[in-house]
Amino acid sequence: MRIRPLAAVTGTLVGLSLAALAPAATSAAPAPGAAGRAPLPVAIGHRGVPSEAPENTLASIDRAAELGTEWVENDVQRTKDGALIVLHDTTLARTTDVEQRYPGRAPWKVADFTLAEIGTLDAGSWYDRRFAGERVPTLAAYLRRVDHNRQKLLLEVKAPELYPGIERQLTSELDRAGWLDGDHVADRLVVQSFNAASLKTLHALRPDIKKGFLGAPQAPELRSYAAFADQINPDHAKVTAEWVRAVHALKGPHGRPLEVCAWTVDDGDDAVALARLGVDGIISNAAHTIADALADEADDPSFLADPAT
Repeated sequence: MRIRPLAAVTGTLVGLSLAALAPAATSAAPAPGAAGRAPLPVAIGHRGVPSEAPENTLASIDRAAELGTEWVENDVQRTKDGALIVLHDTTLARTTDVEQRYPGRAPWKVADFTLAEIGTLDAGSWYDRRFAGERVPTLAAYLRRVDHNRQKLLLEVKAPELYPGIERQLTSELDRAGWLDGDHVADRLVVQSFNAASLKTLHALRPDIKKGFLGAPQAPELRSYAAFADQINPDHAKVTAEWVRAVHALKGPHGRPLEVCAWTVDDGDDAVALARLGVDGIISNAAHTIADALADEADDPSFLADPAT
C-alpha cells in the first residue's frame, strides 16, 4: 500500500512523548526517534482482537498477543455484589447467554447480577461455537493474563456514574494485582473514561497513574483537561491536523505533551491518514492489520517526515 502525503497537513508531526505508549517493535518500522521521523502510532487492540475472538475475553487478549499486539483496551464495570469485571455494555444481553439463563430479569443490567451469576454465563458462543464456554473475566483474572502475555493495558472505566466509588475500588484492585508499581505505572497502564469527573477523582487518588479522556473537546477547552489527563482520545472522525497540534501544544499533569489516541479504526488507509495527521495511537478491532498498514508505509521517506529537518 502506498499513499502519498496529505497536502493539507503542514507543520511538524509530534511523536509519542511518554514511554507508556512506546511503539511495538516491528522490523519494517523506523527506530523511534530516528532523525527527521516521528515514530509510528501505536496500534491498540480494542477489547482485545474482536475481529478474531469474542471481545473483552481472555481468549481475545491471548489471540491479540499471538498476533503481536502489545497494547490492549478493555472496559471495567461492577457487579451487584461489588466485584469488578471486564465487559463493554452495561447490560449482559449482547455478549452472553443471559437471556436464556435468566429470562425473567430483563434488561439484564450488569449491576443487577452477582459475580456468581455472571460466572455461569457463556460469553463466547454468541461469537462462534469454537468459543463456547468462554467466561466474562474478572478484572483480577484479566490483569493476571495481561501480565502473563507481557502486554500493556488501556483500561476504560465504563459508565462510572452507575458505580459510585469505583475509582477507589479500582485503584485498590490494581494495587493488589501489582499494577501500581513503578514499572506498570510508568510503562504499561493508562486509565481512560468518557466521564471527566471520574478521571478527576482518580487523579486525586493516584496522580501518578496516566489517564485519558475519551472525547474531542474544542481547542479552547483543552487546557482544563490537561490538568488531570495525559491523553485526549477522540472518535477518529473528529480528528484534524489543526486539532492534533492544539492537543500536542499542551502539557499534561506529568509535564509532557498531551497525546492523542483515536478510535475505532479498522481500515489500513484510514490508519495511515490518521498517522499523517499526527496521532500517537490508533485503537482498532484488528490492531495487527493496522500495525501492518503503518509498517508498509515506513519505507516511504515522506511518511511521517518532519518538514523542519
